[in-house]
Amino acid sequence: MRAVIQRVKHASVSVDNEIVGKINHGFLILLGVTHSDTEKDVEWLAKKITDLRVFNDADDKMNLGLKDVEGELLVISQFTLYGNCIKGRRPAFIDAAKPDVATVLYEKFLKKCNDLGFKTEAGIFGADMKVELLNDGPVTLIIDTVDLKK
Repeated sequence: MRAVIQRVKHASVSVDNEIVGKINHGFLILLGVTHSDTEKDVEWLAKKITDLRVFNDADDKMNLGLKDVEGELLVISQFTLYGNCIKGRRPAFIDAAKPDVATVLYEKFLKKCNDLGFKTEAGIFGADMKVELLNDGPVTLIIDTVDLKK
């Protein structure tokens, strides 16, 4: 799994001009799934992201976690995170998991984040979504579970 995590002041996602997910401060997570991903990846990634300490404390140091600031999560499925742009001018998406596999792991990720005690909002898997956010910092991180397997 590959996640792009953005610390945000607020974020929302709309489908057909209707807001389907909205959070106040917390993380906007763009989440991609590949063929080799498993529930173990879901468990590890959800815990890793929700334990990140990237919110500023009273001394303006990135020392506080999502729980400390009562942060929220907005998770957007993003198969294009597995786009390969090495050859040609059009990305190849063969590394992205097929929707039937990706949907299951995406839903498990949402449930795990919720089970960890975080308000978790989401887009609609496979829909044409419009995402709005106010990036805070900006703070943007990329985590890939393939790094676990090295």
